[in-house]
Amino acid sequence: MCRNIRRLHNYEPPATEAEIREAAVQYVRKVTGSTHPSAANAQAFDRAVEAVAAATGELLDSLVTSAPPRSREQDAARAKERARRRYED
Repeated sequence: MCRNIRRLHNYEPPATEAEIREAAVQYVRKVTGSTHPSAANAQAFDRAVEAVAAATGELLDSLVTSAPPRSREQDAARAKERARRRYED
């Protein structure tokens, strides 16, 4: 369940609102241990997602770095190569 909360900082182009929200959903799912909240907990789940997304967006907007921007395509290629080597046996 939601193992892959991905890096969002220092990409060109910057993380989108959708990417930030997806990370927030993954985080809330992980913390609650639930992929789909019950009807009784749906509002609390949604409020938590919105709060985490807002905090994440604020954090990303305030971070500074002198490192060059990362490329999503290069990161994906590196991950694919790691997976290939891992399962090559």
